[in-house]
Amino acid sequence: MFSTDTVYEIVIFSVGDTKSGTKMGKLQLKDPGDGSLLNCILWEETLGRYESKVFRSGNLVRIVSATFNEKFNNCLISALELVKEARAGLDKCQREAAFKEFDAWFEKIKNDKMRSFLQKYFKEHEELIKVAPAAKLMHHNYVGGLMVHTLETLRYAQVNIDASDYTFNTDDIFTACILHDIGKIFEYKIDIESGLVDYDENFKKDWLTHSQYGFSICMHEGFKQVARMIAAHHGRADWGAIIDLDSRDIESELYFLHLVDNLSARFGQINVGMLAV
Repeated sequence: MFSTDTVYEIVIFSVGDTKSGTKMGKLQLKDPGDGSLLNCILWEETLGRYESKVFRSGNLVRIVSATFNEKFNNCLISALELVKEARAGLDKCQREAAFKEFDAWFEKIKNDKMRSFLQKYFKEHEELIKVAPAAKLMHHNYVGGLMVHTLETLRYAQVNIDASDYTFNTDDIFTACILHDIGKIFEYKIDIESGLVDYDENFKKDWLTHSQYGFSICMHEGFKQVARMIAAHHGRADWGAIIDLDSRDIESELYFLHLVDNLSARFGQINVGMLAV
């Protein structure tokens, strides 16, 4: 039963267009008490009364006025109160520290061409890499989220390499971990103040997905096995993979990148409000 005393955590928020051409907000809230989810709609008139940062993932809010369905799992919100504001993402010091951590991973790569390419690429795109999210909604969707996700993927890879008797080409593995989502620095745009993420329409004019971008730059540099790993990291074609892992005679390394990437996406922090300070 609805109560104005209930404080919800914002899970995801997006804005779209209605058939009439007006804006409509879709807001998913979680009740921290029992973990139940509440799907909400806000019409353009309601959206216009609030700053965009009110809808940041991780914020705690209270519903002041709304119309609910019979099961009380969907509602139309007409008034909302911000109880506690989550951080938009990593602060400047945290971003600097995360970016610096890549230096140690670059040094693990013995192939001079790969190592030099990564060092040059990160230097040229430093500011974008430091702020980019790893997704719009699903995981690490905050300022600096891409760095957190990429570093988690590298750590998962190292742990599994150390625990396995299989002989991996670690240069390929680490380079693929670092570059598998690098196209997201162009695919997404993020408001540093509000923390809200959206797709960059300019990216779509030149590229299909971030996977295609990563695959293409690796092929251009001659990192063919890395390119194949990136092409397969989404696992299945209907999930956006260029190479479907259900295909026959797939190299073990292609499964490896998919698995460590998926571990971070599944178990990594969803929003910055959940990060340890």
